[in-house]
Amino acid sequence: MRGGARGGVRRFAEREWGPLLKTVAYALHTQRWRAIGLTLSAVALTSVFQIIQNQSWGFRPIQILGSVKAEYPLWISLLRTPFSLFVPALDLPVWGALAQVLLVFGVAEICIGRGRMLLIAYAATLAGTLYARVGIRIGPDSVFGLPASAAEMVDTGPSAAVVALAVYVCWRYRAYWTAGVVVVSMVLEVVLKNNLAGKEHIAALLAVAVICWITWLRRRRRRRRDHHDRGRRTGSLSGAPPIQS
Repeated sequence: MRGGARGGVRRFAEREWGPLLKTVAYALHTQRWRAIGLTLSAVALTSVFQIIQNQSWGFRPIQILGSVKAEYPLWISLLRTPFSLFVPALDLPVWGALAQVLLVFGVAEICIGRGRMLLIAYAATLAGTLYARVGIRIGPDSVFGLPASAAEMVDTGPSAAVVALAVYVCWRYRAYWTAGVVVVSMVLEVVLKNNLAGKEHIAALLAVAVICWITWLRRRRRRRRDHHDRGRRTGSLSGAPPIQS
């Protein structure tokens, strides 16, 4: 009985994480640190920002560069949003942010490529930034709203991007249970601690859900087009009349 349970756990782990781990292991074996060059740069930049903002002279410059609040004009927030990815939250240990960036950004860089990783990270962060303004307008009486005091709070930093990238990579590699755990944990965060950061994470999840849906539609259309093209070529080679569009 015990051996059967172990075998079931092993099969589940191989099905859930096998393709993902093989992709990451192969990239690290063949390219070493070059496989996650952008991620290492992000970790280094986050570390530098953390060191500077802890200095008596450095807090204000870092806030001016990467601090995003709903009370700021929108154009300022949009300019600062890319840099806010690398400014760790002041009320959380920096090692947690660095570990998240290294693990999730690194896996995403290998599995979906640098361009798509940056696109999803920025889209998720921007979704949280824009939601804060909408939530304050809705007001605290709605489950989707925020109190006016949230306008003075700093946005989540890299955590919204981490959440979105984790879900997207798990979806692409069919680690659906893992993606589900991430989603459920973010929902529980909002239920147990109804604050700006938790709701910005939900906004990031909605943004990545839209990206997943668009990706699925494009892949389905591509498969249909490829199937149609193969049918036309097969008909031509066999002497049958070509399939009409």
